[in-house]
Amino acid sequence: MKKHLSLSAALFLVVSLLFAGCGQNETTDKGGSQTAEKPQTQTPESTSPSNFPEQPTDTQGSSASEDQDGNSGEESPVVYFTDHISAEGMMAVYEALNWTPTGRVAVKLSTGEPPASNYLDPQLIKDVVAAVNGTIVECNTAYGGSRSETAMHYQVAEDHGFTEIADFQILDENGSMTLPVEGGSVLKKNYVGAAFSDYDSYLVLSHFKGHAMAGYGGAIKNISIGLGSSEGKAWIHSGGTGGSMWGGEQDAFLEAMAEAGKSVSDYLGNGERIAYISVMNRLSVDCDCDGNPAEPDMHDIGILASTDPVALDQACIDLVYAQKDGDGASLVQRIESRNGLHTLEHAEEIGLGSRTYDLVNIDE
Repeated sequence: MKKHLSLSAALFLVVSLLFAGCGQNETTDKGGSQTAEKPQTQTPESTSPSNFPEQPTDTQGSSASEDQDGNSGEESPVVYFTDHISAEGMMAVYEALNWTPTGRVAVKLSTGEPPASNYLDPQLIKDVVAAVNGTIVECNTAYGGSRSETAMHYQVAEDHGFTEIADFQILDENGSMTLPVEGGSVLKKNYVGAAFSDYDSYLVLSHFKGHAMAGYGGAIKNISIGLGSSEGKAWIHSGGTGGSMWGGEQDAFLEAMAEAGKSVSDYLGNGERIAYISVMNRLSVDCDCDGNPAEPDMHDIGILASTDPVALDQACIDLVYAQKDGDGASLVQRIESRNGLHTLEHAEEIGLGSRTYDLVNIDE
């Protein structure tokens, strides 16, 4: 069943999606940062997967373009959802996309920082990877650890089971290539792995979760920081200044992620040669780049897919905010304390995608 939902920075999809009876959880923030003021969102008392609200509250008045009769001026991107977190669920949302890759296919994911990060289970994704005949790809980190050097990173990929299900390549083992950034305010260029252009199509598999610097990590982060070479990661973190990765201006960093993501999307035809699947399980406040992440204090939600990374990230955010009785409060706090929603604001502003989307529950 499909419903049209108009969204803004403070609008969050109100859906229970079969998740009742969740207990109150204590709000925590592993990073210890001060929490920003929470957006004023109004949530109806109850909804169900088959009864999405027709006109949810929009506290900032933003919506898709509409004529005087209230009809949308353009079709919204579709986000597909299943609550079956399984290899079968992965295949179902992928098939719902009706997206056919061409040529040589890369499957982008995070290999996860040892010893105990929350990377995607290879058994969960192996059927989708096989379906596209994909090569799993990743780039080295810029912060040290077990994935900062190519040889060690290949070992991590083997240790975490990815080389058992597909060929694997570090895209920046031979350096960087440059992509132009069109319409950016902080970046004019983006540095991705030198082997990025060796692939014709990209399937982006993301584990949605919190992030110590970005607030959250999803599809946009996976094609910006994730596809950035080691050099490119530092460039984005500095907000395009080339300065410190850790001392830059926060909003510039968030905007740089959106702009780097747009350079990748533009290169691949804005959904023609790139598609996205995000898994909402093990919803820690910490990223897969954290080798010792905080334990999740909310339940798993499901798997979502789209050809629009902004719509996909917005849908994941909305599902987190829609949880009841405090479930997900720590993740909400992490997102807000880093102004994480600004990535979505800027991504939509520069044309990476739309925060207004149609949600299709394929389980119905």
